[in-house]
Amino acid sequence: MTTADAHRAIDAVWRIESAKLIAGLTRVVRDVGLAEDLAQDALVAALERWPESGVPDNPGAWLMATAKHRAIDRLRRDRMRDRKQDQVGIELEAQLERATPDLDAAIDDHVGDDLLRLVFIACHPVLSMEARVALTLRLLGGLTTDEIARAFLSTEPTIAQRIVRAKRTLADAKIPFEVPRGEEFHARLASVLQVIYLVFNEGYSATAGDDWLRPALCEDALRLGRILAGLVPDEPEVHGLVALMEIQASRTRARVSPSGDPILLLDQNRARWDQLLIRRGLAALAHAEALGGASGPYALQAAIAACHARARRAEDTDWARIASLYEALGEQTPSPIVELNRAVAVGMAEGPAAGLALVDALAGEPSLKSYHLLPSVRGDLLVKLGRPAEARAEFERAAALTRNGRERSLLLERAAQCARDAPIA
Repeated sequence: MTTADAHRAIDAVWRIESAKLIAGLTRVVRDVGLAEDLAQDALVAALERWPESGVPDNPGAWLMATAKHRAIDRLRRDRMRDRKQDQVGIELEAQLERATPDLDAAIDDHVGDDLLRLVFIACHPVLSMEARVALTLRLLGGLTTDEIARAFLSTEPTIAQRIVRAKRTLADAKIPFEVPRGEEFHARLASVLQVIYLVFNEGYSATAGDDWLRPALCEDALRLGRILAGLVPDEPEVHGLVALMEIQASRTRARVSPSGDPILLLDQNRARWDQLLIRRGLAALAHAEALGGASGPYALQAAIAACHARARRAEDTDWARIASLYEALGEQTPSPIVELNRAVAVGMAEGPAAGLALVDALAGEPSLKSYHLLPSVRGDLLVKLGRPAEARAEFERAAALTRNGRERSLLLERAAQCARDAPIA
């Protein structure tokens, strides 16, 4: 195995295993920052050893064992430092012998759900909402600060500082590693839902890298959402979020070509959509609506996804209803991204000129300045209006803004097609 191959394998393993690793360590060391440090130590060890030894058959277990040994070493050093010199010796060695098996069991024990506990720790009210989301994306999704900044439409230094401060705040406050109960649970629920959906979105449409999808992130988010639905069965927005994720995840197999290239929604083979996930999603949406949550933000987005899921052909899509649902969503949670999505729906329901007018109204929105989907949507509408030269410029601008290699290739191909379609001067 070449060094480059090993590093790619390590990156893939880290994406899948890092959250479980950090969560298991946090339960033992009771410090999120320390747990991440120990996990990073294990990652460094993998980077040093795997290029020569090869990737282990069970890389997650290898990382956990390595991090566990680092935790034991840290525990030994801390105890040595804290005890008086004359109390160390035989007594300390005996204590460590007794503690080590307990530590093994504590890390390896999967009773409960460490990932869910980790989300609730990161979503503690001692942190700002922005810090809660950023920290959980870092710990749960294994995302880089750059990827999190893209999700926030923010800058990398801002996110990095936010994460450092968040970990320090949690350590100073000695937040217990547990799922809260009663009023505290409900107070943190909204931010937990937001975090879970952002993690899902990063898996569904990766902001950077060479892959269009990161299925492991979608699976983690779905798993957490389903667990939440079981814990709080009477919370309609939890079911709304689960419905949204189930329906969106149903398209996974149809969203990429055999070579891994993106396939846009209207071009997808709907026979490849997972009907089981669609049925589960529609059932969860019905449950949310029965609980009186039809107007909740996640339920509204799930209703939009349901419009696509119910259309057997792209041309059967009820775009007028989707536009009205986006309008309702914009009233609930005002956002330029929601308005951009509404513009797409209006363009489909009322014609591209109507959609373009809405897109152009967003041109001066500061938060969309570096958002690649704004010029991408504008380019698509210009193509439909028979203005390929202008569309080409928009697709090229979108390609320059995206950080995902697959998406960049798609946008550049669309730009090239516009060049071929443009009339000769």
